[in-house]
Amino acid sequence: MQGLLRGAVRGLAIALLLLLFWQAVLLTQVVWWSRFDPGSTSFMRQRLAELRKTDPKAELRQRWVAYENISVHLKRAVVAAEDDRFLDHRGFDWEGIQRALERNAERGRLAAGGSTISQQLAKNLFLSSSRSWLRKGQEAVLTLMIETTWEKRRILEVYLNVAEWGNGVFGAEAAARHYYGRPASSLGPAEAARLAVMLPNPRRYENEFGPRLAAHAARVQRRMIHSQVP
Repeated sequence: MQGLLRGAVRGLAIALLLLLFWQAVLLTQVVWWSRFDPGSTSFMRQRLAELRKTDPKAELRQRWVAYENISVHLKRAVVAAEDDRFLDHRGFDWEGIQRALERNAERGRLAAGGSTISQQLAKNLFLSSSRSWLRKGQEAVLTLMIETTWEKRRILEVYLNVAEWGNGVFGAEAAARHYYGRPASSLGPAEAARLAVMLPNPRRYENEFGPRLAAHAARVQRRMIHSQVP
């Protein structure tokens, strides 16, 4: 019996050490990306693999641009649509989470998530689109790492460059050229608001931008003039 107990304790200790080692590896990557731009993300690799199932030569459309070369209208629109307390929180918007829980309870289904830009970035960089408590826990740890080691400007810069905006379309520059035929630096308020409201489901809204979503874009455009960005 004692031998079994010692074996269980030893196994638990090894598992804990491996977990801590893996978190150290992730932290090293997070710190590296605070200074150097990611070449790809977990989401990008996942989408590319899906595209190549039907077209082995498929490629993603993505081009990195510096923060100052992205329209301020898009920055404000994304903050207004996705995380209006972006500059005030440290990774988690507890008020937003509470509102999301209340809306979900009212509708009887998972209709709102309350994720911040930092949480979405952590997921896009390292994780997958699957849902589980284990993945949410890892997302929370990564969010804390990013918020601790990155400035808000860097968080928004990376997010705008890696966010998915359509089938195989990633980043503000590729999105601006795909939908409007010009660079991200030249986007106006209406165009920016339209792109911002696509973020929750970009592959669907790429082809189904109906009146309901257009009305949401109009609301975001009215709010974005008050959005604070780094």
